[in-house]
Amino acid sequence: MTAARLTAAAEPATDRTVVGENLSLPLFRTLSGVLAGHPYLKVVVDRAENTWHLLDTGAHPFHVDYVATRVLGMDLTALDAELDTFNASVYMDPERRFLLGVLSLHTGEDTDGRERTFLVLETTEADTMHGELLTYFYEFVRARVDGSLPLLLKPANHGQEEELSTISELRVPRILSHELFGSRTRTPLNPGEATGRLRYFRTHEEYAAEEAGLGWADIVAMPCLPDDVPRVAGFLNTAPITPLSHTNVLASGWGIPNAIVRDLEQLVEKDGLDGAWVRYLVGEDRISLERLDHEPDLRAPAWHQQRIRLEPPLLEDAPVLSLHRLRGADRDRYGTKAANLGELHHVLDSRTADLTVFYGRPRPPRDDLYGHLAARLGLTSPSVGELRAKAAEFVAAAVGAPEGVALPFALQQRFLASSPALQQGIGKLKMALELDATDVLDSLCLQLQHLIRHTPVPDSVTRQIDQAFPASAPARGRLVVRSSSNAEDLPGFSAAGVYDSVTTVHGTGELLDAVRQVWASLVSPRSVRLRHQVGISLDDTYMGVIIQEYVPASLGGVLVTCDPTRREDFRNVYLNCSPGSPEQVVDGSVLPQQYLYNTVEGGGRTVALGSWGDGLSAATRSRLADLSLTGRLLQSHFSAADVDRPLDIEWLMTERGDFRLVQIRPYAL
Repeated sequence: MTAARLTAAAEPATDRTVVGENLSLPLFRTLSGVLAGHPYLKVVVDRAENTWHLLDTGAHPFHVDYVATRVLGMDLTALDAELDTFNASVYMDPERRFLLGVLSLHTGEDTDGRERTFLVLETTEADTMHGELLTYFYEFVRARVDGSLPLLLKPANHGQEEELSTISELRVPRILSHELFGSRTRTPLNPGEATGRLRYFRTHEEYAAEEAGLGWADIVAMPCLPDDVPRVAGFLNTAPITPLSHTNVLASGWGIPNAIVRDLEQLVEKDGLDGAWVRYLVGEDRISLERLDHEPDLRAPAWHQQRIRLEPPLLEDAPVLSLHRLRGADRDRYGTKAANLGELHHVLDSRTADLTVFYGRPRPPRDDLYGHLAARLGLTSPSVGELRAKAAEFVAAAVGAPEGVALPFALQQRFLASSPALQQGIGKLKMALELDATDVLDSLCLQLQHLIRHTPVPDSVTRQIDQAFPASAPARGRLVVRSSSNAEDLPGFSAAGVYDSVTTVHGTGELLDAVRQVWASLVSPRSVRLRHQVGISLDDTYMGVIIQEYVPASLGGVLVTCDPTRREDFRNVYLNCSPGSPEQVVDGSVLPQQYLYNTVEGGGRTVALGSWGDGLSAATRSRLADLSLTGRLLQSHFSAADVDRPLDIEWLMTERGDFRLVQIRPYAL
């Protein structure tokens, strides 16, 4: 539901809005539009006049426009000048005159398995109606809606859920967002359009048997796509998955459509789609799969001609450094992940970065969102300088950066140069790439990976790694070893999930094995093929390594500072989490809890409970709201020239309740 109008819109000549009438199903269908496959109708309750307005959806796309111009007699210019104040009067004032909402029509099954039709009433996500107003709103609408239709109230945010918790469900029947949409048959994950050949696999074994034959014109459909899926034209999942999974991050980075279509097997059998040429479309409100009657004349996709050039890596001797000593410019020596974590340390320690830039950008008709940020930070009419200082203070108090060290590219180079066998293997792989000998590429990569994992590390390199930690090897405890390449998190090439990390490392021997495994992941068949497809030269590609002390986590996950399924939404941050480490979220081993947090007007809502039956406590959800605002503020610094470019942040909550950000990078759009 739209919280407020952003730009003025001309109204069509026909306006079928009605005032004061009871709502029958035929009238509902006459006035309604369709959103996410469901008919919906905007309603305005005027408490002062004890009446309501049923808005013609085609004529009135925004509640506030209607209330201001048709009820209060304002013009749009005057509304624009006071839009935030006006929004507060209709969405946040506890004594407000107008109650704004949406009625949507749904179908489901009753306890006997019979189909039923019911209505759902909800407000905007930013609405702060207290329990008494929610009850009044529900009862007012219930009294005027066809009595044969069940009516349920859907709280629009966590605040409304808390308000309703003390009110009997007999008085106000309700349904939560994840209950209403958690079992949707079709869910968009990444928008896009593709024409290709549908390849449907019911099991991973079926997929594995055909994987080698998949090509750029294929659209791969299966319950849950593996992280190492090759670059194809589109993805289809037949089982639930989060928009923040590795495969959807890849879909976003590759610009290909991806969706959950739980009834795909029926569609495949009904229309004979397996192996057929189809046109596949994923939009915010629509998912379609249309069989074509002939094989189309397809051109190779643009990425076949795409060429990504890396800045030359700096291979001169560089020390093993603590992460807090790195800055963003060190990516050419230590890799992107390490450099970004070093930059995060700098932002938190120095508190000199301007973290308000996102809010300073004009959002017509608003000149900026500084007032909203001030409200989120608990300030009243601050100066710009005070707002910047408070934002830096808030972020530094909310999160920490991981302690650890970074190994430079130079150590990998010295290791590779120490072995003639490694040099010979690299030479063979380079020759195969130059000749485009794809038939031998995988075997050469696997042979080279085996060599890297089993070649002794030179003593000089071992000493540098070992001396990076002042504690003796037995006292170090468990370590985590992560990849940090210069060939990832690039415009047009995200490499999410492509390189290895090792999370259970003890002692010097295991540490060296883990470092070699991370180095070896740079020449895995998949990573080599993906880089080769976009013209990234093996000569320019190097791997740094991050070594961190393991921090036990009570909760972990990923957030992106956007809504992945609604790219124009500048308000919301999408957050996924599960008990334990963030890896469970991104690798798809569990279905995480999913939340949306509004970083402009405030508030949050639960999207899905995933593999867990219960949601998080109100106190924890409040902490996650602070984490989401922190991610939005960091976007101002890490998104550089394009302040609207969202971030992808992996995080964990320690057993003491502190937040640590373990990775920060651009989110591929």
